[in-house]
Amino acid sequence: MIMKRFIPEIFRGLISDGISNAKKYLAEVETRFVKNEKSKIGTLLTKLVLMKYKNKGSIREYIMKMSNVVSKLRTLKFEISDDLLVHLALIFLSSHFGQFKVSYNCQKDKWSLNELISHCVQEEERLKQDKTESAHVATKDKKSDQTKDNKDATMTTNKK
Repeated sequence: MIMKRFIPEIFRGLISDGISNAKKYLAEVETRFVKNEKSKIGTLLTKLVLMKYKNKGSIREYIMKMSNVVSKLRTLKFEISDDLLVHLALIFLSSHFGQFKVSYNCQKDKWSLNELISHCVQEEERLKQDKTESAHVATKDKKSDQTKDNKDATMTTNKK
């Protein structure tokens, strides 16, 4: 008989007293506390489906996080193909990548995950350059508008 003084009270009522072997007892305890793989899969799938790139951080890190969730699902014997992962990553990209998504959909070839990362990083850099250029243009236009407004105000004052 297993010594009751070594068994926490919380476990004593769960297992029948007829178990005299420690290995059998531990096996019985283990069956009571088996991880529920279905709930873990559900949690990981929810995490994957709710991952949306919000233009914060690196696009490479975003796709790698998605890939990490998929690899955790695979360890639970829940298979998600690389093709599906590529499509999910594209779907969850922000609207800034709209032209990029259309470009991918018009191609006959499918990209691997590494190709997707490479192309996304290039597109991210292009978008950053466009944003910087448009910011410079906006700044120049703003100054010229202010100068024009000041000239109009001066002319109006002079006419009075």
